[in-house]
Amino acid sequence: MKAIPKSNELFQGAVSLQITEQWVKPWRIPYEDAELFHPKAINGKAEIPAGVRIRLHTNTSQLRVEFEREAYELEVDCLIDGKLVQTGKLEADTLTPFLVFELNQPGDKLVELYLSQKQPVRIRGVWIDEDAEYTIPEDYRPRWVAYGSSITQCVEAESPSQTWPALASAKLGLQLTCLGFAANCHMEPMVSRMIRDLPADFVSVCVGVNIMGGSSLSERTFAPALIGFLQTIREKHPHTPLAVISPIYAKERETTDNKVGLQLVKIREIIEATVSMLQTRGDRNLYYLNGLTLFGEEYADYFPDLLHPSAEGYRIMAGRFADWAQQTVPLLRGGIRND
Repeated sequence: MKAIPKSNELFQGAVSLQITEQWVKPWRIPYEDAELFHPKAINGKAEIPAGVRIRLHTNTSQLRVEFEREAYELEVDCLIDGKLVQTGKLEADTLTPFLVFELNQPGDKLVELYLSQKQPVRIRGVWIDEDAEYTIPEDYRPRWVAYGSSITQCVEAESPSQTWPALASAKLGLQLTCLGFAANCHMEPMVSRMIRDLPADFVSVCVGVNIMGGSSLSERTFAPALIGFLQTIREKHPHTPLAVISPIYAKERETTDNKVGLQLVKIREIIEATVSMLQTRGDRNLYYLNGLTLFGEEYADYFPDLLHPSAEGYRIMAGRFADWAQQTVPLLRGGIRND
């Protein structure tokens, strides 16, 4: 087999790539500035390549991917022309960690490998058949940057390509950059600066549940932090459709106050009022999605731990979000409203 050169173009959905002679590691922050994303690169969540995929057109019959040996299990999904055909699994501490994907469809096809949404990944190389050809295809689909918590990272999803943002992006025809940072969605200024500087045609921010759980903002500081977060994004994306999503249902957090007197009912009220105020001030491309509309109490049976949706719950969320976005956001119906 022959190796495909390591390059930025081979990966989609990463914010940066750490490339050494031995391996490539996708990051979801600029890895050179990791120490600025306090604490410890958002508590290590920025090293996990949720939503990141290797993407190429090729006529190979096999695709081999070799990884650095890790102390944890890894899963990788293989999609051909948008359809999931195989989930490869590597056991922890595998001595020769590689996966071989059988691409039985003849001729040229679009191959995407979705990397783990649970653990960091270091890739030593990608190989195709010796006589095969490949290209890195241009992707002209609109870019979607999705920021959120563990409910956006989706560790509980069936596999890496079955997170709700990945499924929704496929349905909406978008290319995804997933910024779901489990337990670490606190509207940090460095994150809003990063989103501001990323190319984006559509941005969504799902905020509140980690702030409530961690008591990291109070009723006094939540709205100012949200205003600053959104206005920072607007510095370079003044007309980009921007959806603000409040927390989905969480039985034990709905009306029970945290250490600073906030609960999800109040947080949703603050978010809706803040978005309404910014809309009244002229932001015509700002949208609010109530988390209870997205995934409310009627789906209580899909919360095995009373906080995170199940794999099937994430599939339902993907469909409901895509339906809402198509009905609400002009870009996803065929045009941005810039007036």
